[in-house]
Amino acid sequence: MTTTVEKRWLKHYPEEIPTSIQYPERSLQSFLKEAAEQVPDKKAIHFLGKELSYQELYTLSKKFANQLQGIGVKKGDRVAIMLANTPQSVICYYGALMAGAIVVQTNPLYVEREIEHQMNDSGAKVIVCLDLVYPRVAKVRNKTNLEHVIVTGIKDYLPFPKNLIYPFIQKKNTGITVNITYDAKTLNFAEFLKAGSEKELDIKVSPKEDLALLQYTGGTTGVAKGVMLTHHNLVTNTTQCLHWMYKMEKGEGRVLAALPFFHVYGMTVIMNVSIMYQSKMIVVPKFEPKDVLKTIDKQKVTIFPGAPTMYVALINHPEIKNYDLSSIEACLSGAAPLPLEVQQSFEKLTGGKLVEGYGLTETSPVAISTPIWGKRKEGSIGVPWPDTEAAVLSAETGEFCEPGEVGEIIIRGPQVMKGYWNRPEATAATFKDDWFLTGDMGYMDEDGYFYIVDRKKDMIIAGGFNIYPREIEEVLYEHDKIQEAVVIGVPDPYRGETVKAFVVLKEGTSLTEEELNKYCRENLAAYKVPKLYEFRNELPKTLIGKILRRVLVDEEKAKYADKANEDNKQTS
Repeated sequence: MTTTVEKRWLKHYPEEIPTSIQYPERSLQSFLKEAAEQVPDKKAIHFLGKELSYQELYTLSKKFANQLQGIGVKKGDRVAIMLANTPQSVICYYGALMAGAIVVQTNPLYVEREIEHQMNDSGAKVIVCLDLVYPRVAKVRNKTNLEHVIVTGIKDYLPFPKNLIYPFIQKKNTGITVNITYDAKTLNFAEFLKAGSEKELDIKVSPKEDLALLQYTGGTTGVAKGVMLTHHNLVTNTTQCLHWMYKMEKGEGRVLAALPFFHVYGMTVIMNVSIMYQSKMIVVPKFEPKDVLKTIDKQKVTIFPGAPTMYVALINHPEIKNYDLSSIEACLSGAAPLPLEVQQSFEKLTGGKLVEGYGLTETSPVAISTPIWGKRKEGSIGVPWPDTEAAVLSAETGEFCEPGEVGEIIIRGPQVMKGYWNRPEATAATFKDDWFLTGDMGYMDEDGYFYIVDRKKDMIIAGGFNIYPREIEEVLYEHDKIQEAVVIGVPDPYRGETVKAFVVLKEGTSLTEEELNKYCRENLAAYKVPKLYEFRNELPKTLIGKILRRVLVDEEKAKYADKANEDNKQTS
């Protein structure tokens, strides 16, 4: 296989973006220390009225780091963070890194089986979780290597009197009252932090070798794998992002943190970018369209990284004209394809720029993006970032495709992962020489702009979440009344795609949609639960009995197209 590529895209870089960058050989947490030294009184976080300066954030992170050491966390140990977007999630992230730990970001929506797998696979010794999810963690902790569970709540960083009122609002909204018995192994976050020392820990870090993060991702097999990202991977991708957003002045940005930090995209383009560039993070625990509109208006947000569903929700909000969104300068959309009409509508509303980025957990995550203030092409995901190479690999020849030819998109660059945690075979299978195989099919045009024509074979992207059908199918197959099941993504005007399950019941049994939905909700995170079910007598199969998933996908696409045509006829 040829190893050199013609970097056609470089001639389309705006002159402000360098084609190559000198990356700092530093740990990720060193940037928080630098911010505390350079702008100690500048506000780092705004959270529902509560604000923390860079000095306060650094001090709290040091306290957390020292307390982790006090309970036995050593360099290389894994610390899981299972939090919504809150000040605690930033404190714990940087504090764990200061202690020399490897962060394991854990989705708060995970159910017991998912938590158990991730804790066992990573070998995490400590988990920090919200009080609302503690019951799920408590049910599986004895089946894992967890030695300590640290529990916090949204109210812990709310200003007075919101901190007093919030528990009542939480109970009203969720119907959940959590009673926690604290002891030597189950710790109250606020008390844990209060007792911490402010001394600086001297943990030596080798940026290119030492892991900062285990970020779990599925695969075409549906098996969740820990992506090993080093300090250097994350520092380089954050640095690349800052150069891409070259009009953003250091210390001046106000970044809306609506994307979850537990997702690698939100973690890099919001949290790490903000800390490195000493910006103010406007943190919201949950994306609620009206609250976000109010926040943009009041806080004069300048940078709004998001997912297409977020922009769709805002554009279509009935009260959008009541809010001033003109402070927005740049938005980098990721996690799912960005429809052109959404891009155009949002730019018209705000006057800012909205462009699409492409990447994977394995690339920290961004590898390719449309220039924010440069040449765009309709339907294109853009061009590779500085020091990043991309090419299209032919499945037939194993060589690079010519412009316009479809093949598998492959990537190499300093942001590409070290490998999969404890999975050398999976690591070897996803690399060809030093190229990372994305599994996404696409092509490059004559100018070096890239286009996606199909995603990983079976993966569903719904509302920005990667959903792997096999995982859902395994849950369905565990039901004692189900004989066969297959899960696909079907078109959805809001989420991009939504999950549909086709089910064949065992002879002589009966099962309602409501019963099946209840079962799925008990065994899957909410975003993985099918939104549509169809019971069939049989599923299409090959001669050897393999279910023909693609036939079902094509049927659903045809139905969607027919409905769209009918709707157009009625409105014309």
